[in-house]
Amino acid sequence: MSIFTEYPIAPEIEASTWLNTTAPLPLSKMKGSVVVIHAFQMLCPGCVSHGIPQTKMIAETFADKDVKVIGLHTVFEHHAVMTADALKAFIHEYRITFPVAIDMPASTGYIPKTMQSYEMRGTPTLILIDKNGRVRLNHFGRMDDMQVGKLISELVSETVALTSTTEKAESTLDSSENKCDDNGCYI
Repeated sequence: MSIFTEYPIAPEIEASTWLNTTAPLPLSKMKGSVVVIHAFQMLCPGCVSHGIPQTKMIAETFADKDVKVIGLHTVFEHHAVMTADALKAFIHEYRITFPVAIDMPASTGYIPKTMQSYEMRGTPTLILIDKNGRVRLNHFGRMDDMQVGKLISELVSETVALTSTTEKAESTLDSSENKCDDNGCYI
């Protein structure tokens, strides 16, 4: 589990397209709500086996709370087959009802813009943003459902701060090569 050490303001999602919503969803407009971002790829085994089901469960469990769930399709490999049309079919088949942003490709390199700004290590990545718009968790790989539920519940119970804080979720980078295993797909 990531340790809370410093909480930066959450960067905006840079999306080329949004699905399951009629308009883009700026994080700056969601202050006062807890925001859950699930970064995934359609061809990531860990995303399909546990990341997406966990995110669907979060959306369902916290539907009556002030929790916003956003999927972020962030492609850093197999670009030719992970198109917007393929994602639309995937979202339909997996019955994903929460909004999904397609991460904006980088102008250079293969790591999309939002993935870069959050310094993600791969997919799946779970990001929790508190009511003050600060990143409280940036976790790569599988995370226990009970642990995630506890963290979200704690964030829901917090009050919106009147002053800023400068704490951030710890993120350790791994020098793994691009590869996929049961936990996810590494950069």
